[in-house]
Formats: sequence, C-alpha cells, structure tokens
Amino acid sequence: MKLDDPMPKPPVIPGPAPKILLIRAPYYGGIVDGMTSAAKQVLEAAHASVESIEVAGAYELPQALRLCVKAPQKYDGFIALGCVVRGETDHYEFICSATMDGLMNVALQHALCLGTAVLTVDNLMQAQVRSHETGHNKGAEAAIACLKQIVIARQMASA
Repeated sequence: MKLDDPMPKPPVIPGPAPKILLIRAPYYGGIVDGMTSAAKQVLEAAHASVESIEVAGAYELPQALRLCVKAPQKYDGFIALGCVVRGETDHYEFICSATMDGLMNVALQHALCLGTAVLTVDNLMQAQVRSHETGHNKGAEAAIACLKQIVIARQMASA
C-alpha cells in the first residue's frame, strides 16, 4: 500500500452487522487517532457497530483484550491500536515483543477475530506515514484483517 492509495474496501460479511471493539493505547495520541479514524471508516462501510476503550500503553493491550473476552459483553471482533517508538534502551524490544506475543496468545487461546495495528517504529515520522488519514493507514488494514477473520469464522460456523 502506498501513501496515496485509496482506503481499502471491506469484505462482504454474511449475517448480521458485526460488533467490533477497538482497544486503543493512545500514548502517541495523534498517531493512534489517525489509525482509529481510518479503522472506523472501514468499519462504517461494513455497517459494523463500534465501541472503543483506552488503555495506558501498548503493553496493556493484551491484558485489556483478555479482560474483554471474559466480560459479559460479546463482540464479533477486536482491533488493537497502538504505537511504540524505539528509544535509547532495550525497553522498546521488551514492550514490542510482550505486546505482540500477548495479543497473539490471547487471540489464539480464545479463537478471536483480531486485527492488530501496533506500530513498532524507529521514529515518529515512520508512525505518521503509517497513520495518515488517507491512503496508507495501518488502522484501516487492521479493520480489514478483523473483518476478514469474521467472514472466515462465520463461514466455518455454517459449514
């Protein structure tokens, strides 16, 4: 996807409109807001209902996902949004690894439809390019990924 590419189109989703939960880690607010906006555009085009919650940082995303899975409110899919910028210490490596591994572990353990846009970048310029309001936006890509997983889950449920 290039910077000037159009917003991706969502897949056709069988059955009722999906319910999606966005889990946002707005430590870098402008970056996460840009990804949120693009994700919501894709979800709106798919007629999905969307709710969102916020956590302190990327490290808390897997924990929040696990808490939401255990809650009585049920969702068809989840989208995790965040950004980690490399600093001068090893902290970056630990946070990125724990966050991504944690999200995948929860998704696999609970068979979740999860789209992930946790940017792991060297600098804010890289994050801005990936969270721009139009074109190349990882939030839109995460929404598409989540919706495609929902399509698969529904197809397998009716097979």
